[in-house]
Amino acid sequence: MTTCYVKLPRDIVAIGGTDNRTFLQGLVSQDMDQVSAGTSVYSALLTPQGKYLHDFFVLQSADSLLVDCEAGRSADLIQRLSRFKLRADVRLEPRDDFCVFAILGDGAHEIMGLSTTPGQTIPAAGGLAFTDPRAPALGCRLIGPEAEILDWLAQAQLPEADFETYDALRISLEVPDGSRDMDVEKSTLLESNFDELNGIDWEKGCYMGQELTARTKYRGLVKRRLAAFRATHAAQLPGETVLLGTQKVGEIRSRSGDHLLVSIRLEALDSGAGELSAQGEPLIIAPVNSEA
Repeated sequence: MTTCYVKLPRDIVAIGGTDNRTFLQGLVSQDMDQVSAGTSVYSALLTPQGKYLHDFFVLQSADSLLVDCEAGRSADLIQRLSRFKLRADVRLEPRDDFCVFAILGDGAHEIMGLSTTPGQTIPAAGGLAFTDPRAPALGCRLIGPEAEILDWLAQAQLPEADFETYDALRISLEVPDGSRDMDVEKSTLLESNFDELNGIDWEKGCYMGQELTARTKYRGLVKRRLAAFRATHAAQLPGETVLLGTQKVGEIRSRSGDHLLVSIRLEALDSGAGELSAQGEPLIIAPVNSEA
């Protein structure tokens, strides 16, 4: 893929205060001790029962933590986190002056001065650039003031691509996109590929929803996952049922071009090649990391 950039629909929340790191540590799935000026992480906030609420990236910016989260849901995230502040020195506020861009393509890391090490972070364009912690093939992310980033991108002579370019690549790598692909208060992290995407630290102390997440992993209770497929018909849209013969085994979660991300039962994924369908038309299992 030619190196390019895509502006992503995302929100940024700043978490300040002397207790910001310990505050998050007891709530989210990734180890906040890993977050530093040189390392960013991917993480999630769960219900006490271990069900998905929000997923996001956490970066360090001076004395604050920046949370790169799903567009339109930052107010809900702030509200949920605020319930746990108690007497902690923590300040949560939206950063409407910051935007998020993805840098994609074969030369993305080299242009940004980054390696393919997940989460590696450097200052750039008045903000921060980091290798996507979920999958290096998703390139880099650049967070900061829009005008400064656009000026930097122009100087780098990078062309702009549409969101569908990023979305197709994301789907081909089996990476979920927030509540488009995960059901709030229903989905679990392990059925949403978080273990493979560096979204869970299994060695850290307790966090909200940890007990169910750990039990699901160590007892082998995962029954489904998000898998990449290729559509064969225009009617195969998000929300449509996936069948193995006449049995419902999954649901289409998101689509870009002919790329589909499907929540599907593992036994159907293992045995259903050539027999899976949606809207009366076959679905094609796509090899992960296939060229978008």
